[in-house]
Amino acid sequence: MRPDEIDLDAGLVARLISAQFPRWASLPVERVASSGTENAMFRLGADLVVRLPRYPGAVADVEHEQRWLPRLAPLLPVPVPEPVGRGVPGEGFPWPWSVLRWLDGRNPVAGAVEEPEALAEDLGAFVAALRRVDAAGPPGYRGVPLNTRDDSTRAAVAELGDRVDARAVTALWEEALRAPAHSGPPVWAHGDLMPGNVLVRDGRLSAVIDFGTAGTGDPAVDLIAAWYLLPASARPAFRKAVGCDDAEWARGRGWAPSIALVALPYYWETNPPVAATSRHVIAEILADAGRGL
Repeated sequence: MRPDEIDLDAGLVARLISAQFPRWASLPVERVASSGTENAMFRLGADLVVRLPRYPGAVADVEHEQRWLPRLAPLLPVPVPEPVGRGVPGEGFPWPWSVLRWLDGRNPVAGAVEEPEALAEDLGAFVAALRRVDAAGPPGYRGVPLNTRDDSTRAAVAELGDRVDARAVTALWEEALRAPAHSGPPVWAHGDLMPGNVLVRDGRLSAVIDFGTAGTGDPAVDLIAAWYLLPASARPAFRKAVGCDDAEWARGRGWAPSIALVALPYYWETNPPVAATSRHVIAEILADAGRGL
């Protein structure tokens, strides 16, 4: 997906584990199928997973998650990754890496969740709980004012050309930019609540993973879950569970297509699952506009 991405395989992971965590050296290593763009994951035995950055831009996330996940986990209503080992460069791999507890569940399919109302309430409860965490944390990757996305969003629309309804998505984007900015103190947000970072079991939220973008700022970015994960019928339940006002909802309605539009041309060929999710989000946002939502 990137020119500076390195090749990772189960053999390398097995050598890293053997050299640095010999107590786990006898456990089988198996790559986890994932559409993730920042890290690769390898299941280690039944109860562990190894997570390694794919390229230099993802390296800082390792220390970030190692530091903050143990502090956040006790305050959240569903499990999040638990770091149990801090790997260092070795065996030809140049960066730090992590061993975490394995979390059961599967990624939901955007627009086809089993229990939409229940999942909406679960997601809303997670977002609300994260917002209650003491905000003495690092700035979030996406906790910035929405207008800082203007250039990249418009550039993506131009690059996509006739693959999207440029006039319609630009009108929606400009409407979102007119929403009042976040005026309160910085608040914790996950920053990337999309299908690949959510696990469900029996239709309910069972875990939230990948906290590389988590931090404090404008929490409206977490409202993207309404369009990335839920059908229109379940969005009111999610909004009620979060407890956001009209201005924040409008900013969230801008964050969702902005992220999707920027991702779409980049991953159109290199990561079909991410591209498909992006197209779904754009379609959902446009459909909401047609319904006057």
